[in-house]
Amino acid sequence: MNVIEISEKLGTDEQCIAYLEGRRWPNGVRCMTCGGDKISRIETTSQNKVKAARRLYQCLEPSCKQQFSVTSGTLFHDSHLPLHKWFLAMALITQAKKGMSAKQLQRHLGIKSYQTAWYLGHRIRKAMEEKGGDPLMGIVEVDETHISGKYDKRRKREPWQTTIVAGMVERGGRVRTKKIPTASKQVLVGMVQENVHPDSTVMTDELAAYKSLSSVVAHHGVVNHRAEEWVRGEVHTNTIEGAWSLLKRGIVGSFHKISVKHLDRYLAEFDFRFNNRKNATIFDLGVSQLAAKAPMPYRELIGKPAEEPF
Repeated sequence: MNVIEISEKLGTDEQCIAYLEGRRWPNGVRCMTCGGDKISRIETTSQNKVKAARRLYQCLEPSCKQQFSVTSGTLFHDSHLPLHKWFLAMALITQAKKGMSAKQLQRHLGIKSYQTAWYLGHRIRKAMEEKGGDPLMGIVEVDETHISGKYDKRRKREPWQTTIVAGMVERGGRVRTKKIPTASKQVLVGMVQENVHPDSTVMTDELAAYKSLSSVVAHHGVVNHRAEEWVRGEVHTNTIEGAWSLLKRGIVGSFHKISVKHLDRYLAEFDFRFNNRKNATIFDLGVSQLAAKAPMPYRELIGKPAEEPF
């Protein structure tokens, strides 16, 4: 759905709750605690004009009696934003080819606090994360790029310390990108082994770390960029270069700068949009994943990042 359709079909609390209920429980509401399907619907009344009435479910199993809402235990949990604005934010982000900054979301949705808009955007990106999945197949292009920007002596890093992102893309299919510690043979070849089917053909540039790829995939084609060779028949990396172009233009044009700490979520956003570029139900998929994933508390978002599993 686009923004106009959302405004028409999901403009009220009742419509939003019914839609989210259908995405979360397509076979009917079930208790979050015991899984029971005997549920009572409760609508609380509010004595305070500031606070809206709440719509709750209560499990009717005698040993449970758990109360919960349509947003309990999801990425929507503990949000004070109306669902209508959540759905508009999902539509805006899935349709913005180069992404949408928190400041843009704040303006478009009439959100008072920049902090709230920033938190909203990151929870949507969290929903877009796709772990695992079927291996990439066919002709797969592999490349790496640097995201650190220009060196500035005021920053706490040396000129050679940059953030590297590796990517793999099926021609005409899916892309996967990931922040990596170094563009070494061990890291890059290991990444291909984990994500690419061994019967595939892999295309790379002339980086020495890729030389042993012929031992883990059926075929390995190399294009020599240093010699200004960009295409040789089917051998090229133009598809993954196009994905890097979208990512970097998004960072420069929409976000202006991003934190390395949150980089993987931004990568997940661009991967999700690229992988669902032909999916007419990308909005529905995004909302379903918001409802399927566990909450991400604000303190977790701004806290010290966990050790990288490199």
